[in-house]
Amino acid sequence: MTPTRKTPSRRRRSAGASNITIRDVAAAARVSVATISRVLSNPGQVAPATRKAVLQVVRRMGYSPNAAAKSLRTFRSRKFLVTVPDIANPFFARIIQGIEDAALAEGYSVVLGDTHHEPGREEHYALMLMQREADGLIFLGHRLPESLKAWFRSRSSMPPVVNGCEYSRSLAVPSAHIDNAAAAAQAMDYLYALGHKRIAVVTGPMASPLSRDRLAGAQRSARAHRAQKQLVVVNGDFSIDAGITAAARLLALEPRPTAVFCFNDEMAFGVLDHARRRGLKLPESLSVVGFDDIRFARYADPPLTTISQPAQEIGRETVRLLIGVLNGTIKSAVSVTLPHRLEIRSSCAPRSDAGPA
Repeated sequence: MTPTRKTPSRRRRSAGASNITIRDVAAAARVSVATISRVLSNPGQVAPATRKAVLQVVRRMGYSPNAAAKSLRTFRSRKFLVTVPDIANPFFARIIQGIEDAALAEGYSVVLGDTHHEPGREEHYALMLMQREADGLIFLGHRLPESLKAWFRSRSSMPPVVNGCEYSRSLAVPSAHIDNAAAAAQAMDYLYALGHKRIAVVTGPMASPLSRDRLAGAQRSARAHRAQKQLVVVNGDFSIDAGITAAARLLALEPRPTAVFCFNDEMAFGVLDHARRRGLKLPESLSVVGFDDIRFARYADPPLTTISQPAQEIGRETVRLLIGVLNGTIKSAVSVTLPHRLEIRSSCAPRSDAGPA
């Protein structure tokens, strides 16, 4: 009698994420295999609604497109993915320099992705990591793609993902950053020491942890100087245009602020530009402080007082953390806080007694 060969049931084959195939995902999502492939390799070519539905199925089923490669434990691509939310921002350029230098010293190449703050682009690079097209991911934004969150839950070890700048405990990944709250408080303390009482702050997007931390630091300083009722808060988006718009609003107030603290240097440039065009004498009529100390800050008119971040060191530290995760020496969400400093230049002056209160 010839023994009957049993074919594994679909349920048994799908019991572990490692057994899920692209055909299983296509069947569950009710689309073609080609559509699944396009979503995972070139999401911009797929309609947003379809892409969203497919990614939901991918996350639910725990599908990893290159699951077979998981068994190749010694395989390394010798590449790191680095995603940046705005590659035009000069602050990120210095971090990327640090990443590139440290990665090359360790024998790794860097693949750079500009996400434009778009979740679809973030998902695209996350899937590159999950497909083992890179050994690790350094992201300089403030959020993890949903597919990575699901991937994290399926792993028993620390995933090869590291954050730079945007520290948040909820991300649960190693991070290199400064103490943004302490830095903002130091900038405000300096303005209060110059005699300013009515100070305005121009924030970045409040979805960003560093914007929230900087605002918390500014408010803490205002309370310490019993000036919280005179603190003016205007939201921005880290662009020069946002600084110009904020300055127009602030200079129309009565009484107007005598000092402005911007949460990055580009917005501070916008404030300085608008104030000059309004005919204000700087810094006597308006003191301005920025944040980051990008290389153009010292060439502003007047040269900008700002919080200096060790941008290149942040980049190098993210690489050190990522290599530690890959080598198994870092097994938890280590937080590395690097030092900052207040760089005092000539965009600030003592408050004039003749100025508004």
